[in-house]
Amino acid sequence: MSKAENIVTSVVVEIDAPAELVWEILVDLAQYHRWNPFTVAVESSLQLGAPVNLYIPDPAKPGTRFCVVEHLVAYEPNQLLSWEQRPTADSKDAARRDQYIESLGAERCRYFTTDIFLGLNADNIMQTFGPWVKQNFDAVANGLKQHAEALHAAGKAVNR
Repeated sequence: MSKAENIVTSVVVEIDAPAELVWEILVDLAQYHRWNPFTVAVESSLQLGAPVNLYIPDPAKPGTRFCVVEHLVAYEPNQLLSWEQRPTADSKDAARRDQYIESLGAERCRYFTTDIFLGLNADNIMQTFGPWVKQNFDAVANGLKQHAEALHAAGKAVNR
């Protein structure tokens, strides 16, 4: 069972752009490198249950990245995008990431993301990596805000 202290939550940002535009940015996986400093590449069909390959810069080896394979568990347009790392025979660790969008009207929305660490080593993972994940999730939220507002101000839509 998870404990509340094993949840990392980003800053909550209010974005001067429609929720639909923010959603399109989140599901335009090929463009993550343009705005997301934490997950610089993502590969997935975005079908429920499908693998989601997340490429993250390795802080221990600058200039390299590592891949985490998770699975898509929620796809609710303009509201929620979630994936989770499932336990395997090699690792009993698990986690779930949720990205939330809340419409604040036709031209504004709110965004934040959470990650809950689950499994046998959840406490240790939170203690070891929680602050690093928090710092990066805050950067993601702010990067998404800046990117969405710039696209919206320029009158551009995301092309998928």
